[in-house]
Amino acid sequence: MKLNEFLHLTTEQINNTKMHCAIGHTQKKREIPLIEYYNNRFKKWQECQRNKNFEREYILSIIYYKPDEWLFAGIYESLSVVEGEDCNYQYNTKLSKIGEEFIGRLIIRFEKDFRQTYLLLENHINDLDIIEYLRDKKTILPFYGYENVNLSYQELATIIHNGIESWKTALSSVKGVYIITDKMNGKHYIGSAYGADSFWQRWSNYIHSLHGYNKSLKKLIKENGENYVNNFQFSILEIRSNTTAKEEIIQRETFWKNVFLTIEHGYNEN
Repeated sequence: MKLNEFLHLTTEQINNTKMHCAIGHTQKKREIPLIEYYNNRFKKWQECQRNKNFEREYILSIIYYKPDEWLFAGIYESLSVVEGEDCNYQYNTKLSKIGEEFIGRLIIRFEKDFRQTYLLLENHINDLDIIEYLRDKKTILPFYGYENVNLSYQELATIIHNGIESWKTALSSVKGVYIITDKMNGKHYIGSAYGADSFWQRWSNYIHSLHGYNKSLKKLIKENGENYVNNFQFSILEIRSNTTAKEEIIQRETFWKNVFLTIEHGYNEN
């Protein structure tokens, strides 16, 4: 089924629409628009542009979800644009009522084998095939694999508080070593997860306590306030099977502390 069988756009509307294939500029950052969507920041993120990309009345937005699969993010009216400070061009947009009920519920197959991400809709309207119509609106970031885990504190808190099953299963299934990055100053903390439920349990401690009972992080939050946790970013450095001995995990933790010099220049005290 084609997307326009749901949207019912007229020929005039199609010819006045830019299609935005929202995807990060690099392999590691391609999920950024999806993360912004899950955190209710997609509209603001899209409005900040390097070039005048939305010089038509409407913007049909689809967000990279998986290879050749895109999440429908709505149709926006492009109202005005000014040169901005943080953005070369700051757009003012309004979410249209057209297709509003399908936002976050339609998975679209669009095989895009070229780099351009701002397209004339009339050239591609017939290439947009609906492959999944979700019962409920997608609101939680999917698990993309251990090597792609790169979560802000807020994202991790959303996952932990909602007990998202895909994340809980994945983070409980392996042991390993993780890194917390302070985005304010670039300092790191290296930790390990080897207990019951592994990463899930260990990272839950950070969400519930703010600091995971680490002395340096605890002091940092005491000095700067609880909102400082929003500067923390969580990633996985290395995984091992759940049968791996605790001693081996701790040895790997020590290795990564030496790599990042987190005792001398980070938040590890030993």
